[in-house]
Amino acid sequence: MNKTKLKAYAPQARLDFIAAVTARANILGLSERAGQLEVAAGEQRGDIAIIAGREWPVKVFTQRERLIKKMQEHGFSQTVEAVAYTWFNRFAALRYMELHDFLGHGYRVLSNTDGSLPELLNRVAEVDLPGLDRNLAVNLKLAGNKDGELYRLLLIAQCNALSQSMPFLFERIDDETELLLPDNLLLTDSIIAKLVNGIDEADWAQVEIIGWLYQFYISEKKDQVIGKVVKSEDIPAATQLFTPNWIVQYLVQNSVGRLWMMANPQSTIASQWPYYIKPAEQTPEVNANLQTLIQTRIDEDGSSLNPETITVLDPACGSGHILVEAYETLKAIYLERGYQLRAIPRLILEKNLYGIDIDDRAAQLAGFALLMKARADDRRILQEPPQLNILSLQESKGMQADSLAQALQRFNVSRNTIAQLIDAFTHAKTFGSLIQIPSVLASQLTILETQLIEAKTKGDLFAQESANQLMPLVQQAELLAKQYDAVVANPPYMGGKGMNAALKDYAKAKFPDSKSDLFAMFIERSFDWCKASGFNSMVTMQSWMFLSSYEAMREKIINNQTISCMVHMGNGVMGIAFGTAATVIFKHHINNYEGGFSYCENDDLTEENKPKSFPIQNERLKTAKPDDFKKIPGSPIAYWVSGKFRSAFNNQSLLDFAVPIQGIITGDTERFIKQWSEVNFNSIFFREKDDSYWVPYAKGGETRKW
Repeated sequence: MNKTKLKAYAPQARLDFIAAVTARANILGLSERAGQLEVAAGEQRGDIAIIAGREWPVKVFTQRERLIKKMQEHGFSQTVEAVAYTWFNRFAALRYMELHDFLGHGYRVLSNTDGSLPELLNRVAEVDLPGLDRNLAVNLKLAGNKDGELYRLLLIAQCNALSQSMPFLFERIDDETELLLPDNLLLTDSIIAKLVNGIDEADWAQVEIIGWLYQFYISEKKDQVIGKVVKSEDIPAATQLFTPNWIVQYLVQNSVGRLWMMANPQSTIASQWPYYIKPAEQTPEVNANLQTLIQTRIDEDGSSLNPETITVLDPACGSGHILVEAYETLKAIYLERGYQLRAIPRLILEKNLYGIDIDDRAAQLAGFALLMKARADDRRILQEPPQLNILSLQESKGMQADSLAQALQRFNVSRNTIAQLIDAFTHAKTFGSLIQIPSVLASQLTILETQLIEAKTKGDLFAQESANQLMPLVQQAELLAKQYDAVVANPPYMGGKGMNAALKDYAKAKFPDSKSDLFAMFIERSFDWCKASGFNSMVTMQSWMFLSSYEAMREKIINNQTISCMVHMGNGVMGIAFGTAATVIFKHHINNYEGGFSYCENDDLTEENKPKSFPIQNERLKTAKPDDFKKIPGSPIAYWVSGKFRSAFNNQSLLDFAVPIQGIITGDTERFIKQWSEVNFNSIFFREKDDSYWVPYAKGGETRKW
């Protein structure tokens, strides 16, 4: 995959899509001046609408009114950017599907193999798209000068056809999204032409491209907001970081894969997993503890772990890269267990994989990526699409418990339960998956969901509307309250300086031991999601391993959990200018467990950003007992130190002999400290006291080799 081309294309694409959607909004008489929405006059006249002096179909008037309301609520720029993002996602999805022949009709929608106008334009008489007026389409084609209008008609019909299988990405287009579909899409410099020409067809071979496009698309926005206090709507851009594929495989194979191998020690499936770490030799006591742990997940007949019961959560799923790799690992498990390939995709998507994010567009891409993996294994799956467990958290702001409870009174919905639900998700777009569902509320969710389903089918208009409002909150509460076999993530990284006031207060109140950064809070939060035999598997900044601000968090992990394995990575390995660590942690504490540790530098990687060998062979390839980390003050995750080094801390400390203090303080550095070249050598006092004025002084300074 040519990431250089993707990196060049996607940020400019964001600007192009925003400009194209803005131009379309301006034609509809909507613009922005000095941060204020400006709306041109519009009216209905019979079966037409007159807007900004132009005639439109009458339905445009109603669509525009909804669009104006949305812009008044969210602002012109934010609405335009969101719609631009949605169309970018849709066109990227269409491009992927047409190159993999997943569209059903066999024709390309955005391109043509000979480089001319999109193939679908020349197949109007043959293509069968739901809702397409074929007579109108053929007449537009025969007109000879209506290709632009025809192509718009075909695109909308294609998107509506895909709404049956992917409603989360291709909602039926009869709203403001259709209104803001850009114009001039057949020009040689259109946003579609740039998408087709800007990325080589070969780069669309793997669905991983969707994640890279997502990262690069928002990279410029990330540069704009990073280093500042981040608004809630900008958190996705500020914290997005696409994970190199080998690291994702490491996290998944040593959590989901490790669970399977614990339950099936005779299995040979690990040979398919290049980044699986074979556990170190353990004592009989440790092995007995592990065996007891895995017995809680074995089938009732004692035969094996049932693949259909393995659950995996990515609580900050982004564009779904980790879930896609988890799909591959789970597929191998199902195949080993004897399932038919065609039956596996639906089982994985409906029973095994769960994803949560705060970015609506990222969740769209995650769902799309998973469906594309499933479609490659089952050509019929889009005809009866599975129920995905991927969602973008929605906020409850503006909901009133009293009015909702009154509307649902006939169905015995508790006002107190509604109030708790609303309270939990007031700041959902800010707190994200860190939200903790109170146990009392969690115990009521199943009952509440049943009541809301009944209200939607048997209630009056107000009851149905109220149930529709609450149902998304119930579903996201269920995912947040559920426990999983593996929590696998590249959580957001954001220090206290970037947190807005609400997030900072929440961190202090809920995560006092990990409040210094979002990633650390996610590490701590994830143990609540893990089953007793579960794994917390994350790639994060390395700072939690050493800094004093995370000492209490480290001690809790060492005392209550077990570090199974880790790849510690130097600056730049993840494509960022600081060290990171991919860590797999048992939720259960196992005394004297020998964990596997290794270290990776940039020099250990190939040009394709993969390890030259694995595990990486260097002096830090070690096994270590996490319990031993407590023997060093501060409990650093110093896996590479020797037993002799650790034993040194069993002796008396320096404080038993002396009190360390600061040395000479001049009080005025600029006045009293000079470089060697600035003073007369003969005026320097070296040994005996004399009339010399200057004294040698160790004060650091710039780096020197010697």
